Amino acid sequence: MNVGVLVFPGSNCDHDCQHVFQEVLGQSVQMIWHKETSLKGIDLVILPGGFSYGDYLRTGAIARFSPVMGAVTAFAKDGGAVIGICNGFQILLEAGLLPGAMLRNKSLHFICKDVHVRVENAATAFTEACQPGQVLKIPVAHADGNYYTDPVTLAAMQANAQIVFRYCTPDGKVTPEANPNGSLDNIAGIINPEGNVLGMMPHPERCAEDILGNQDGKLIFQSLLKAMKVKA
Repeated sequence: MNVGVLVFPGSNCDHDCQHVFQEVLGQSVQMIWHKETSLKGIDLVILPGGFSYGDYLRTGAIARFSPVMGAVTAFAKDGGAVIGICNGFQILLEAGLLPGAMLRNKSLHFICKDVHVRVENAATAFTEACQPGQVLKIPVAHADGNYYTDPVTLAAMQANAQIVFRYCTPDGKVTPEANPNGSLDNIAGIINPEGNVLGMMPHPERCAEDILGNQDGKLIFQSLLKAMKVKA
């Protein structure tokens, strides 16, 4: 599998994603600078975490206009697999590839800690290595992870099983106390109606090896390999 990791000015999790796919999973990885306009030969696109363009104006708002995003939009509309992690999720929202928007964390503080998320939909290309209702421990690191959308869109997302991850307690209960940022409906990750674009605030690339003390995030990437029938 050929994985394309986008690199924006201010990206800081791009090489983490490269490491997981290249060194841990044995896949081919291409780092794609934001000024590129082609994704030829790429099977999976990753928009990594960080602070693209310094998060000026609004998180992801400037990156959305990068030349490469035209290619990402076309790639997604053709059914290509796209995953946006943290800042990457914010960019996908700004680009209209996923519904909704990000607000400041309810606490108004930057949050960096391990959280638990429940797999709400295990029948996606991003979660098929997981069990329905499985609880994963994955770190978050963000100041603007408070997901919001209007009631009509939320109802449609719930009906279409587009909510893939919800913040929960270690034993899988979705409670207000388990929500680290005030996100609507405890949402931690969503997909588009077609199921080929995922956005998630937690960082699976930061917990994909034994040396890090936790491999829960590896399940997300193994799911993609499984969906694309690729051997790690």
